[in-house]
Amino acid sequence: MKPFLLSVILLFCLPSHAQTTLDDYRRDVTEYSRRLKVAAAGSDAAAEAVGQARTGYLPRLSLDGNFTATVHHYDGVERWNFSVLPQLVQVVYGGGAVRAAYRQAELGYDIALCDEEFTRLDVRYTAEYTYWNLSAMALYAASMRQYVGIIRSLKEVVDRRFAEGYIAKGDVLMIDTRLSEAQYELISAERNYTVALHNFNILRGADPALGVTLAQGIRDSLPQPVRVPAAEAAAFRPDYAAAQLRSDRAEAGIRAARAAFNPQLSVGVGGSWQPYYPNRTGATTVDGSAFVKLSLPIFHWGERRRATGVARAVQRQSEWDAAQLYDDIVRDEMNGWTALVNSRAQVEAMEQSLRIAGENLDISTYSYGEGLATILDVLQAQLSWIQLYTNAIKAHYNYAVAVSDYRRITAQQ
Repeated sequence: MKPFLLSVILLFCLPSHAQTTLDDYRRDVTEYSRRLKVAAAGSDAAAEAVGQARTGYLPRLSLDGNFTATVHHYDGVERWNFSVLPQLVQVVYGGGAVRAAYRQAELGYDIALCDEEFTRLDVRYTAEYTYWNLSAMALYAASMRQYVGIIRSLKEVVDRRFAEGYIAKGDVLMIDTRLSEAQYELISAERNYTVALHNFNILRGADPALGVTLAQGIRDSLPQPVRVPAAEAAAFRPDYAAAQLRSDRAEAGIRAARAAFNPQLSVGVGGSWQPYYPNRTGATTVDGSAFVKLSLPIFHWGERRRATGVARAVQRQSEWDAAQLYDDIVRDEMNGWTALVNSRAQVEAMEQSLRIAGENLDISTYSYGEGLATILDVLQAQLSWIQLYTNAIKAHYNYAVAVSDYRRITAQQ
């Protein structure tokens, strides 16, 4: 028993050139993450949208042209005609639409950056979860291999005592049954480890079957994070910042909805190049003009009021979404801290129980070899040990995941 525990500790603690640390794995996952690349592309798109909205302040140059030719020919008139009409227009007052659109684009860019940061935080947590899951599956598989080894060692004793005539056939059948069950569980544990290994490698873009040696494990002493008040946790959360920015963008949407029904004023200059009318000789003329354009909505059957009402409802919805997210963060922080404290207490309790179960297994095995205990006593001790060892692994895993989850909830790096 003690040699096995020592071997497990050495397995996860001895230095090796091929070991993967948690920090290295987080970095690899972050660099490879498709989700993060998608979020970054969204930020780039939002930045381009800001530039597009900024062009609304600038004058616009356009050119219209057409060419026509008639089927019938009339005496003294050319069959063809054309016109080229360049125009430069500057919006003097657009009812506030340009300013509102630009403000919405700016807020959209800030939202995209917050979403990208939240995605980074979520990818980091996923990497830690996958790392600890692989560590747990490795320990599960190692414990089942040790369990099979313990039963096989006992089987050698049982077979020898049966050959010497000290025990009945029933003891042999019971140990054979227990060995068969343990081998079945070992196959399941090794399958789970293989699946965890595939997930581990795929998440960082490596060969799924690539062997990995973890530099850290769930049985290592993980420091407990410092508790962060819920209000501070919400202030650190990029998704909450994005929710508040969405409310601000919805408020700008109210101004944008109202702007469509405000007066519109624009000025410009234009020109024309075309043949004289009627086109008798093909001679052309160039002319220019300046203009002022005013558009004044007067009566649209309450359309402005309805459009503004829709925008206000969307803004209120955004405010309530942000408030709901704040409540969710408060709940997650409290539940996360509770899970963290309880899982740490479970680790301490299970380690103590595991030590007792290990000593009991050693005593039962020795007593059976000396004829002082029955096979049922040993089998019960073995079953208690593997159950407690499995529970200890689960407790360590729950604590490691609780640490990572609390760091994610409170946006700790």
